[in-house]
Amino acid sequence: MMRPKGIDDLNKIVILNPKGGSGKTTIATNLASIYALRSPPPTLIDCDPQGFCLRWLNKRAPTRPRIHGIPAADEAPASFLASTQHVPADSRTLIFDLPAAIPAENLYSYTHFADRILIPIAPSSIDVHAAAQLIGELLLDVQLDRRERKVAIIANRVNAQTRSFKMLMRFLTSLEIPIISVLRDSQNYVTAAGLGMGVCELPAYMVRDDILCWKAILAWLDRRESPSITMDARHPAFSHYESDETFERPTRGQPNS
Repeated sequence: MMRPKGIDDLNKIVILNPKGGSGKTTIATNLASIYALRSPPPTLIDCDPQGFCLRWLNKRAPTRPRIHGIPAADEAPASFLASTQHVPADSRTLIFDLPAAIPAENLYSYTHFADRILIPIAPSSIDVHAAAQLIGELLLDVQLDRRERKVAIIANRVNAQTRSFKMLMRFLTSLEIPIISVLRDSQNYVTAAGLGMGVCELPAYMVRDDILCWKAILAWLDRRESPSITMDARHPAFSHYESDETFERPTRGQPNS
């Protein structure tokens, strides 16, 4: 059954970074798995011609919480949303995995409809340069307002003991955009991806530190307070999210409630 019309009641999350290999698909698939655990089923919109999200879904066991998947590589998300007949009626969260190398002139059509925009950034000088250019384009060309707090950064594939991590955090804290989580460089993501799962679906004893990081992301997406990370923060640096509260459905009046 398909949704007849209307997108205002949908929670639309865009994962964006024109730099390939930044971790967009990792963020998108793990986020989809968490929303699936919370229910109702999210919809994963794969806008990347390589279709990595859909390949991940094809590996997912039918016994796992349901996630809808839709290929959308041939059209911009804004065009996709113009016809909401694509969206399953039981789905209230749309997660867009955008392609790499989006031209600056197309950024508006890929982002203006979003409720939340997540930008994963890896700790390398090339990634930092690409991220600086992207954020500049979002603020100047797309004219996103920092005060709306709809854009956040996720530091991805991080080893907190390295010099590159400290370099990345110095850059990120200069942007005045929330850094809501630091995802460690963990084999758990590879293991989960091979099974069509998210890390939060793996045995708890394996992923305790990873779960803390995803709870911080969910807190921000649910419009709860989630302080930005500083360059001196401990890793994973989310001891104040140790309860399971942020994996429960948000309270009434918040997205996905």
